[in-house]
Amino acid sequence: MPIGPQIIFENWPLLVLVAAWSLPWKGIALWKAARLSDKKWFIALLVLNTLAILEIVYIFVISKKKNLVR
Repeated sequence: MPIGPQIIFENWPLLVLVAAWSLPWKGIALWKAARLSDKKWFIALLVLNTLAILEIVYIFVISKKKNLVR
């Protein structure tokens, strides 16, 4: 069985679920990084896809520290 488009078509509900989970977290994290002028984090969050793990860490840990410093 070849690996490729077949897997995507067979698992489309999982892909929709992953996208529905990741997209809001990514949006919030990018918005916070932009507001804090955090260019390096913004680029990392935009490029890396970590199933929202990196985004959640940024939202609840990194951005809170930066808000306290400012």
